[in-house]
Amino acid sequence: MDLRLYAATSNQGKLRDFRTAAAAHSLVIDTLPKLKEIPAPEEDGLTFAANATLKAVYYSRFAPGQLVVSDDSGLEVDALKGAPGVHSARFAADAGFTGAPGENNTLDERNNLLLLQQMAGLPAGQRTARYRCVLAVARDGKILYTTEGAVEGMILEAGRGRGGFGYDPLFYLPGLHRSMAEIDLETKNTLSHRGRAFAALLPRLLLCL
Repeated sequence: MDLRLYAATSNQGKLRDFRTAAAAHSLVIDTLPKLKEIPAPEEDGLTFAANATLKAVYYSRFAPGQLVVSDDSGLEVDALKGAPGVHSARFAADAGFTGAPGENNTLDERNNLLLLQQMAGLPAGQRTARYRCVLAVARDGKILYTTEGAVEGMILEAGRGRGGFGYDPLFYLPGLHRSMAEIDLETKNTLSHRGRAFAALLPRLLLCL
């Protein structure tokens, strides 16, 4: 029997990762009904766990009786003292960084460009980083479970690959000699922060069957 979760995100990259990870564990992921009509809560938590929890609790109130999963995830760069961290999605916006003059950069491109600028000149030994993800599941306004996953890597000096989203082109996996944007979704699921968080979540969700 498949278990259905409703994801409190409209980010297509996250949804793709969620569904790939969930399929490996007989989970079905759907977008929360009428998500676009629901005002987004303020993500003012200081940690990934705090933001994931507040979103799961908040959105679960709009789907009575259903399991709602939310995540908060991002990139932690050691040389930047853990930044961008919980500000990963709005890294460039928070800094007022608009990219190069005359360029129509996407949000991801601006975030990546700012990261490269802040790390310019750093040797390989000082470019360590990790992706971290916290998943939270709630029902009827009450948190049920939280799990965490992380993957270690390094920040490249230039992007590589066309897959993934966010910082994936810059996130290098030394064990595979590839960036996160150069691997297929199935491989990504086995080692990514979201894939690992889902794997940790599965035994707890089985209790809901």
